[in-house]
Amino acid sequence: MTKILLLSDSHSYIDDRILDYAKQADEIWHCGDFGSFEIIEQLEKIKPLKGVYGNIDGAKIRSEFPEVTRFLCEGTEVLMIHIGGYPGKYTPLAEKEISEKAPKLFISGHSHILKAMYDQKNNLLHLNPGACGKQGWHKMRTMMRFVIDGEEIKDLEIIELGTKI
Repeated sequence: MTKILLLSDSHSYIDDRILDYAKQADEIWHCGDFGSFEIIEQLEKIKPLKGVYGNIDGAKIRSEFPEVTRFLCEGTEVLMIHIGGYPGKYTPLAEKEISEKAPKLFISGHSHILKAMYDQKNNLLHLNPGACGKQGWHKMRTMMRFVIDGEEIKDLEIIELGTKI
């Protein structure tokens, strides 16, 4: 059983509340737009970090994280892309990756819109944790946590971190 904290769009912002949740997880996954390498360093001090770069991330972050990542967590295949869209509205890159080999879990960020949707056509769960940072048009800062137990994704929790003001 692996406890995951799922973040996206921190845009160079992190606070003690996010770090407290990170300490409770086994792994931290970040869907891009870290904003600064200091965010990465802070998270890596706490727990193992997986992620992808986002459209605002510079060369240093892009040298450390890929645009697309695929990995196994226990028995669950995960695909992560910062700009990926969602079921019925995937980006061309996400559509290509999913059509080549559909994962069980597809994660994206970028939109700052929290979504948890099941894609029946591709038999996968899509998650977008919204944005945990203060930059962007969203009003509520959000993230997610969940558990992967073998091939089962369970105990999904939406965490509201408060308004971005």
